[in-house]
Amino acid sequence: MSDALRTRIFDQLHALTIVDPHTHINPHAAASTTLVDILGYHYYTELAHSAGMPKAQIEEPGLDPREKTRRIISGLGPIENTIQYSWFMEIAREFFGFQEELVTTKNWEGLYDAALKKMSSPDWAGQVLKQSKLEAVFLTNDFDDPLEGFDTKTYVPCLRTDDLVFHLAKPEVQARLQKATKIGPASPAKLREAIGVLFKHFKARGARACAISLPPDFAPSKVSDAAADTALQAVLKDGVDAPVERRRELSNFVFWTLAEFCVEHKLPFDLMIGVNRAVYPTGVFQGMDLYDSRVSLIQYKELFNAFPQVTFPISVLASVTNQELASYSWIFPNVVTNGHWWYSNTPTFIEHDSAARMEAVPRTKQIGYYSDMYKLEFALPKFAMYKRILAKILAERYVVDRGWSEERAVAFGTEILRDNTRRIFY
Repeated sequence: MSDALRTRIFDQLHALTIVDPHTHINPHAAASTTLVDILGYHYYTELAHSAGMPKAQIEEPGLDPREKTRRIISGLGPIENTIQYSWFMEIAREFFGFQEELVTTKNWEGLYDAALKKMSSPDWAGQVLKQSKLEAVFLTNDFDDPLEGFDTKTYVPCLRTDDLVFHLAKPEVQARLQKATKIGPASPAKLREAIGVLFKHFKARGARACAISLPPDFAPSKVSDAAADTALQAVLKDGVDAPVERRRELSNFVFWTLAEFCVEHKLPFDLMIGVNRAVYPTGVFQGMDLYDSRVSLIQYKELFNAFPQVTFPISVLASVTNQELASYSWIFPNVVTNGHWWYSNTPTFIEHDSAARMEAVPRTKQIGYYSDMYKLEFALPKFAMYKRILAKILAERYVVDRGWSEERAVAFGTEILRDNTRRIFY
């Protein structure tokens, strides 16, 4: 009964048309053009590198796409056990009709050619969206992105603010801000004005969220204009060589200002908490960052209390922080659990973390999943993975253990998978 029940619940969830609330899609090149666009995803390159493939073979400049695909395929044997490899196989089967159990050095060329033929279609991105049952995907846009040349209803802008908060000491970031807003950040008032211009620009182009990834030691707090001015002048004078304390004060001022504009423009503020950058500096591209367990959401209590009007969808990098996230969402009306980010994005952690949230957090405060993808083809296998896990939890813990009707369980799953995203962001 349980297997059949899970299958029925999965089928109903899988039929839904959904919105993906966090991706790294380039709307001007949303889908892949060759198989290497898929295999170049950092999960494959970093796992292959971890298993022994030299970085130089992966990142040699000027490699032909076919040759780079051959090289990466040759290094995938040790990762056939991983969920990431199963994503690749599901893409190969569902989009390109691949029938064999594994992609190997003996059969990859047929897959490469089949993929190339499909990807050459002028409406390949639209086909992928339709097959993946995606009506919209949220982007990750630099603060100075002109947001032109794409359909902002399908590819929804999101103001990504990492550079403003953590890299404003760099002259090139200051120059980008001045060029985008026509305002030089010469004082806290001017800096605040410039940030306001960015929000108006993004909101006018259909942006639905502000977002940032945050290191484990960040603890946002309100900074006075006087202290902010001291910090800003130090940064304008000395750039990245300004004292750490001054740069930290400026980061806090900018971050707090972003939250204030989220109030004004009624935008959720996505916080992705806990990433340490460049832990492995000689790793492959995007395969350098890790988490540690020292992060705590207590560092954000001042923020959550100061901005009750702002919805904060929170992602945590590691499953070890999930209970704290569930507890904060349990207590704070403006804290929402959001997806399964990065190192938590494997079935064991997703099942554990999802079940804990579903048992503890109001059903209206859970955004079940986002793909975090760089190319559209990854939405299908990633969301399918999540929906299988969600169906398992609903079947076993709600229908079987609690005696819920199947219809009630599917309605709960629909809320987590689809409805909450629409309600919170739209």
